[in-house]
Amino acid sequence: MRSEVIVQVDADQEFRINLEALTPMAPDAARRWLDEQFVALECEPLRATGKLLTADRVLCVAQAAGAQRLAEPEWAQTFARAASASLGKPVVRIDVKAMAVSY
Repeated sequence: MRSEVIVQVDADQEFRINLEALTPMAPDAARRWLDEQFVALECEPLRATGKLLTADRVLCVAQAAGAQRLAEPEWAQTFARAASASLGKPVVRIDVKAMAVSY
């Protein structure tokens, strides 16, 4: 079964992180890591109500990280493991420009 996270930063730049050879992250650890990154990258909730869905958190972190962070293999792999585990999906596609997460 295929397992990867794809992050489309813009029309010309896409990052594919293959998760098949990586150790899966526990869902609780994944959510904790994403929370830490959300704060460290000074992300803002997407919704006016302040409610933050897991998919929103993944999208915000990917957007704030940008191509610079996603080009760092260790950070990108940890992000991909956390995104996959927190969303409970083996394949996750994040389109930063369209502000969309699909499975």
